[in-house]
Amino acid sequence: MSEEASAAAAVSSIFIYPIKSCRGISVSQAPITPTGLRWDRQWLVINSKGRAYTQRNEPKLALVQPELPVEAFSEDWQPTESSYLTLRAPGKTELKVSLSKFGQKSDGVSVWEWSGSAIDEGDEAAKWFTDYLGKASRLVRFDADTETRPVDAAYASGYKVMFSDGYPFMILSQGSIDALNQLLVEPLPVNRFRPNILVDGCEPFAEDLWKEFKIGNLDFQGVKLCSRCKIPTINQETAVANSEPTETLMKFRSDKVLRPTDKQRGRVYFGQNIVCINSISNTKKKTIKVGDPIYAKEKLSSPAEAPA
Repeated sequence: MSEEASAAAAVSSIFIYPIKSCRGISVSQAPITPTGLRWDRQWLVINSKGRAYTQRNEPKLALVQPELPVEAFSEDWQPTESSYLTLRAPGKTELKVSLSKFGQKSDGVSVWEWSGSAIDEGDEAAKWFTDYLGKASRLVRFDADTETRPVDAAYASGYKVMFSDGYPFMILSQGSIDALNQLLVEPLPVNRFRPNILVDGCEPFAEDLWKEFKIGNLDFQGVKLCSRCKIPTINQETAVANSEPTETLMKFRSDKVLRPTDKQRGRVYFGQNIVCINSISNTKKKTIKVGDPIYAKEKLSSPAEAPA
């Protein structure tokens, strides 16, 4: 039997994070666009200088829950005048942001290495986030008509994102979470790790080794082990940080352990950043669904071979 004939795993959950660093939405299917899953990291909360807020500096963003219309995850759906991104947070009345009306351009918006213009979602949204965070804030939307944010060409040339950290998708296996949780005093839920695609049915850390693979009928490529920042240490129910899971991951998922011959940068890896080859082609139907099988077409022999 060929390797592609038997599935290596299956998609168990799909998560979309409409606003960078706010809570995710679990969906049963999601259309794939040239920048990742539709709606993923399309919005950003910025400070008075246009710089991105993230949970690293504003952990309270973890408690902001976005909601999109259920039909927004259908392949060809387009917003109507009554379509909204709805936001809820502790102590706040809900905020509705129109999906069909576009506001003024805001120049000088920046996230990490990128800067450009974005669409400002107006004074009501600005006041909502300003009151919630206790400091000047505005909500902006990526302007895909005029702006491009390319992925690091050293890892994946020709791909782009909206406000994601760096890559269109992050994949993680339930096996990897289970293996980590066996070592922790208090097991952690998947929301600590913010994957887009959670898979099950494979060995722990099998996803590190998937270089070329299919999800359903779509082709994906593993491009970079995901080095983890502070966010997995932040409890997504309380917005309070502690030392785990980074402390435990350092013992068996650090560059020192996984990549001993490389330059040591004190990083820990959990999950893999990936791109969808079909996202920049003219393939018509581009939707992934919970239950889709994963076929590993080309695998590496160890994490030391994977880009990082």
